[in-house]
Amino acid sequence: MNTYQWLCLLGVPSMLAGLFLFVKKQLERARKETACIKSGVQALLRAEMISEWNKYKEKGYAPLYAKESFENLWKQYHALGANGVMDSIHKEFLMLSDKPPQAKNSSNSIPSESMKGERK
Repeated sequence: MNTYQWLCLLGVPSMLAGLFLFVKKQLERARKETACIKSGVQALLRAEMISEWNKYKEKGYAPLYAKESFENLWKQYHALGANGVMDSIHKEFLMLSDKPPQAKNSSNSIPSESMKGERK
């Protein structure tokens, strides 16, 4: 065997092995990055849902558009592999009333100035 044959015999397998290791390393790096992005998006979705829950719980109701938005957030959160942390908040949010609570004692309200003049 001459030198050229030895180089071909050793060089091609070495190049293929190097290429294989490079591709393997790139795939591992891409998997790690994807996992980090997935975790980050999940954290952002969770934070947004908690914020919406606190906002509408304080108001005592959640309009339909807010419920639809919350449901969409929850579906995306759940699709990313949710661990059940948000399930109870999701159920409670959907049970909120669609309409604002009525003002108490609305029939006993103070008459306006124009009505006071009419009573005299």
